Amino acid sequence: MSKPQTLEDFYRQKIHWLPDNLKQDIGHFNVFRLDDFVGPSACHLPYSRKDFYKITLVTGRSNYHFADKTVEIRGNALLFANPLVPYDWEPLDDNQSGYFCIFTEAFLQRYQLAGALELPLFRPGGQPLYSLTDAQREAAAQLFAKMAAEIDSDYAYKYDLLRNYVFELIHSALKLQPATTLYKDSNAATRIASLFTELLERQFPIETPGQQVRLRTANAFAGQLAVHVNHLNRALKEVTGKTTTQLIAARLTQEAHALLRHTSWNVSEISYSLGFEEPAHFNNFFRKQAGTTPTAVRSV
Repeated sequence: MSKPQTLEDFYRQKIHWLPDNLKQDIGHFNVFRLDDFVGPSACHLPYSRKDFYKITLVTGRSNYHFADKTVEIRGNALLFANPLVPYDWEPLDDNQSGYFCIFTEAFLQRYQLAGALELPLFRPGGQPLYSLTDAQREAAAQLFAKMAAEIDSDYAYKYDLLRNYVFELIHSALKLQPATTLYKDSNAATRIASLFTELLERQFPIETPGQQVRLRTANAFAGQLAVHVNHLNRALKEVTGKTTTQLIAARLTQEAHALLRHTSWNVSEISYSLGFEEPAHFNNFFRKQAGTTPTAVRSV
């Protein structure tokens, strides 16, 4: 499976350069105009987790997908993203405006805060989006504009000031009612099944003996999708007629067949790449799923 997007990935894909302060002990912070990241030439990033926090001020028509949910944005909104929940912002036209800032846990910890995930708007399972009136949008835009001006300044304590702006933005949002347009997709089960399939397929094909499948259990997938394992099982059963465990096992068996027939790797190497602790566990699994042994498949 591909790793969560890192700060380095973000800068290389979106900005095409790496800032000098990326590895500072104070943690990382930066702010951008959203207008520069929309339109036909924009580089769209896929639904995924990131290893940093993000606050976005947006005006326009768009959808915000996170876990198995979607939020409609048809005006002004503040979006809060954390490193634990995969998400994707989907602009529905090129007429988008606003700002966004990104920062690491270390940036906030300098403020002697236990952790951003303890804040309601960053907490997994919490409300990540807040609708804004035009006046509220203007107030938030002014804070982002101050951030943008300060990040380019030579002020010795500018990062302390930037933290203050971030917390002013956070507390302004906490005073608001969470967006009430949150809805399950027209077919939420279909969407979560699609997300599960995407996560599952990202782990394949196995191309080297050192590559290893990391997600092999229903609980592991549910954790990545930020949903309860029972909800994941119900959705997959509804859409596919099979349980999460059955779908994972079928895909592992399919990959095992391919590796046995098209590589010269020994059974121990294949066992390791598919996430089994011992070759004996792989042999038992394969016999149960395929009705034959790995050795028999290889000899065909």
